[in-house]
Amino acid sequence: MNVKGKILEISTTQKISDKFQKRDFVLEYVENPQYPEFLQFEMIQDKCAQLDQFSAGDEVNVYFNLKGRKWTNPQGQVKYFNSLQAWRLEKDVEGMPPAPGMDNMEEPEWINNESNGEEDLPF
Repeated sequence: MNVKGKILEISTTQKISDKFQKRDFVLEYVENPQYPEFLQFEMIQDKCAQLDQFSAGDEVNVYFNLKGRKWTNPQGQVKYFNSLQAWRLEKDVEGMPPAPGMDNMEEPEWINNESNGEEDLPF
């Protein structure tokens, strides 16, 4: 899954244990400008460092997995938790100039070449 938006906040990396760390960030997602959504994502383990190259205000594409967990508390009640676990971030390149060599890309002439009713195929 992926979503585009603007980074609002980036937290510091939290070391949960010797073998586990995570880092959260908040994305402003605007599908309807009247009602922006604020989505909290987490990055875990070696993915945490990806956030070092971003800051609040950056427009990004976030690639993530939707995770869900079931937990039974000591009283026997079942609780469910969801998280958005990001695994890749990239700057939103919409509106940026095309990469060198890609600005004059056109369809090959043979795609649009009409044969005036004649078949060029041998069968």
